[in-house]
Amino acid sequence: MSAITNLQPGEVFYYFEEISKIPRGSYHTKAISDYCVRFAEQRGLFVVQDEWNNVIIKKKASTGFENRRPVIIQGHLDMVCEKTSDSAHDFLTEPLSLYVEDGFVKAENTTLGADDGIAVAYALALLDSDSIAHPPLEVVFTTDEEVGMLGAEKIDLSLLEGNILLNLDSEEEGILLAGCAGGFDFTMDMPLTRESCEGTCMKLRIGGLLGGHSGAQIHLQPGNANKLAGRLLAYLDRNTNICLCAVDGGTKDNVIPSQCDICLVARDKEKVEALCAEMLSVWKKEFAADEPTLFLETTQSGDGCYSAMSRESMDKVIFFLLNCPSGVYEYSRSLKGLVETSDNLGVVKTDECRFHSMILTRSGILSKLNEFKARLETLARQLGADFQINGEYPAWTYREESVIRPIAEAAYQKLTGSKPVVTTIHAGLECGLFCSKKPELDCISFGPQMYDIHSVNERLDIESTQRTWELLKEILRQC
Repeated sequence: MSAITNLQPGEVFYYFEEISKIPRGSYHTKAISDYCVRFAEQRGLFVVQDEWNNVIIKKKASTGFENRRPVIIQGHLDMVCEKTSDSAHDFLTEPLSLYVEDGFVKAENTTLGADDGIAVAYALALLDSDSIAHPPLEVVFTTDEEVGMLGAEKIDLSLLEGNILLNLDSEEEGILLAGCAGGFDFTMDMPLTRESCEGTCMKLRIGGLLGGHSGAQIHLQPGNANKLAGRLLAYLDRNTNICLCAVDGGTKDNVIPSQCDICLVARDKEKVEALCAEMLSVWKKEFAADEPTLFLETTQSGDGCYSAMSRESMDKVIFFLLNCPSGVYEYSRSLKGLVETSDNLGVVKTDECRFHSMILTRSGILSKLNEFKARLETLARQLGADFQINGEYPAWTYREESVIRPIAEAAYQKLTGSKPVVTTIHAGLECGLFCSKKPELDCISFGPQMYDIHSVNERLDIESTQRTWELLKEILRQC
């Protein structure tokens, strides 16, 4: 007997288990896409599958709802594949191993894939039912959302007749999302020249910072290790004689870097250590309790002659680290207290002949994204650096007038007796790409409570899944 056989809603968890048997990591979605096509064909439903494995399934309205406009139900088929260091799980061939613990569905030693498998399960349960009241349904399953919304970027929406879209890719119950940021990746490569420098080679490590998601957690203003490296280098350069060898910090452009390593050559190592202690004291006062484990370590690796950046190259690197925008830039004027525009200097990396950086910019306003493109391009050109802009995705702009938003709010209040929070998120959702192709779309995003998505601790709240199922059905009854 399955570990989730008796969970409610039974029809939803049945399909969640079925799709959990199918490997569906990003870039490997053909099998799950084909499953959805077979599902539709077996039930005589209209279905289209494109070359990117996106699937559109249509179902006629239930009795009494024939004259209503179609409603679009949307989620993505792929999942993030992470596992514990001691797990032998093969995401290309093996099903997930589901279990229940403390009111949650989990997967043994791997991500659960409830992001966004629960959306697929909800939609399949709707399509399979003959008893749920609903208007005409247009179910859209996209692919490779987790690696850049690639399916949503490619999909042809001309088959869709509906103007209301229910996106089921949110992880906090009681929150209705009505907008999200757009963004782009900016990579820069600046050439370096080198020369010999004599002195003591020193390694400086800035670490212990909380880091976090550059969209969902940027409002907390965590320390950015790469930006702190710029401050430290400028402070050292003003007060003692150093030559810079390398700066390396961060792992991904969408992660606020929690560590940065600096390699330099010092003429007065005791002075460098004293200045580092002074700067750490300043940072401790600035961050106070927000960064309790922040540290700055210094180690020495001997005296000698080393390859270091030329004075001109070092000046450019320090200038860039100090002046590259990073952090919250502006808050929303429509939804007070929410971040509208931000920038994250996520990665810096040095090799023998170049300084490489990766920056992610987000905003809910297209004009602000364009402003940041101009700012970063100007900065790169002034430094004589090459740059590229990739991974652009549009914002889903908050609509002052909406048909679906009050329907969803009223449905939530009817079922729970309390009002939902209506807000936007400073991260990307596929609604932005959908609205860019079909501007008349009126969207809302919601979902059951999940925790620690994209990690081996991912878990799905069972009771929340039931409540959200009732919410979805109530919204459809009112549409």
